[in-house]
Amino acid sequence: MTTSLLITPIEARVLATLMEKARTVPDSYPLTLNSLLLGCNQKSSRDPTMELTETDVSAAVDTLRERGLVNETAGGRTVRFTHNAQRGLGVPDQASVLLGLLMLRGPQTAAELRLNAERWYRFADTSSVEAFLDELQERAPEKGGPMVVKLDRAPGAREQRWAHLLCGPLDASVGVGRSSNKAPAGELGARVAHLESEVAGLRATVERLCAELGLAQPD
Repeated sequence: MTTSLLITPIEARVLATLMEKARTVPDSYPLTLNSLLLGCNQKSSRDPTMELTETDVSAAVDTLRERGLVNETAGGRTVRFTHNAQRGLGVPDQASVLLGLLMLRGPQTAAELRLNAERWYRFADTSSVEAFLDELQERAPEKGGPMVVKLDRAPGAREQRWAHLLCGPLDASVGVGRSSNKAPAGELGARVAHLESEVAGLRATVERLCAELGLAQPD
């Protein structure tokens, strides 16, 4: 279960960062190499976080340009870059948004994707998100095959998460409707990171409430 167009995790981060900035900070787009590097390495809205070098990003840009996914803009004293993801991947606009978010933030449920897509594209409801994800999962072999996979429901989770396949098959990609008694290492790591993020958010909320009520901060 894979797609014929395979890119590395660094290339995915570079491409998705260009996709994000084109929609969220259009006044700063196209991006310079330095702006692109900062966007790739930012700590918020990234899973996993990365510490890429200018050489890493430059090499990824070169490869993505060769594959028709990134363009270099002419004019001005500084070279800038734009993405060509929608056409290069051969998917509708809404589907490219979902792929971009999955490349930036890792596996997510359809509800999480709808929420995280607010600044990119406003989906009418979670069902519309699921419809585009289903299309990407059922993509015909002659079009490159599936681009996303629906992961098994994690123990205690209410919804299943989705992951992209642009970097190849995942250890956690165990198919739809199948069960696994032991979570693969890749899925376990993503689950731990998700739980840590939730705990950090809850702690911040508790600390804020304690400050507002004049209570002692928890240890």
